[in-house]
Amino acid sequence: MDFSVEYLELGQLRQLQSGRLISLISYLGEKSEFYKKKFDELQISPQDIRSIEDIAKLPITYKQDLRDNYPFGLFAVPKNELQRIHCSSGTTGKPTVVGYTKEDVDIFSEVVARSLHAAGARPGMQLHNAYGYGIFTGGLGLHYGAEMLGMSVLPISGGMTARQVDLIIDFKPEVICCSPSYALTIADEFARRGITAEEISLKYAVLGSEPWTEIIRGHIEEN
Repeated sequence: MDFSVEYLELGQLRQLQSGRLISLISYLGEKSEFYKKKFDELQISPQDIRSIEDIAKLPITYKQDLRDNYPFGLFAVPKNELQRIHCSSGTTGKPTVVGYTKEDVDIFSEVVARSLHAAGARPGMQLHNAYGYGIFTGGLGLHYGAEMLGMSVLPISGGMTARQVDLIIDFKPEVICCSPSYALTIADEFARRGITAEEISLKYAVLGSEPWTEIIRGHIEEN
């Protein structure tokens, strides 16, 4: 994988961003009824977007917009062109639904691969993937990206904390992915068993999907 894009000069980066933004807005103006209406409300057209600096002219899309258009009102392609559909749990209202074409999945995988590489992961390393596999997008998203990077993946998902710790001890992965709160749960299980951080094979933890603080980071790193 070519990581040269990570080191573009600012002018080159802005040029890349501008070209992609122009292409995206042109596509939405043609394919998305939702954004056509938004553009009309703001009295703008895709032709008004000429560079990344014009991004401030564009409407903000809120989470409520996804709920208001449940399930497929924000899709810009027919449902039969989708490769995968994910959604949130819906605990605070209607689930927010996201559809991925094959190209979307490829882009998602590349972005995750780049993120993992930036965090220290390298081809040949093993990923202990403790994000949930299911309708939530995280588990499969990390899985595909890690495979694209050339890592081996243990798709353990969430839960079964004692089992997670057993496999980390036995399989000796270098990288773990999960939520910060679940990383604390795993760290507490290591501490309960009297296993110190120096005895664990993990070198990198890629954590997300919820807010966390520097205090939580410190506790995870110490344990």
